[in-house]
Amino acid sequence: MAITQAMCTSFKVELLSGGHNFNTTNVARTVNTADTFKIALYTSSATLGATTTAYSVSNEASGTGYSAGGNTLSISQVPTSTSTTAWLDFSDTTWSTATITARGALIYNSTNSDTSVAVLDFGGDKTSTAGDFTIVFPTADSSSAIIRIA
Repeated sequence: MAITQAMCTSFKVELLSGGHNFNTTNVARTVNTADTFKIALYTSSATLGATTTAYSVSNEASGTGYSAGGNTLSISQVPTSTSTTAWLDFSDTTWSTATITARGALIYNSTNSDTSVAVLDFGGDKTSTAGDFTIVFPTADSSSAIIRIA
């Protein structure tokens, strides 16, 4: 079992089909509301990577302060571009007063049948004990944002 950080291949294909809406404007759809994106935590027993296609409860983390499916993410930087790179970012997210151990996470689109977006590898188990478990997203810019297309 392994968690490998990657932008999911199915996400790349779905982007070209208009399957994800990160903003309130999308000419490919008749409904102009942003999709809901979530982040779920996983144990070291999970197998996640570029081939992951959808959220699953299999080997999802559990514990006090954590609910299956994870947290809803807020888009902190709507899609934008600098030079030749398009990017967007999410606000940091926290599970408060939580007792959790997680090895990685999956960002997924709960509006679009729980389709996967990206896998995060924490590089080892991360634990909180009756405290905050926080995911801090990288700087929101063209070289560091969590989702970048160059």
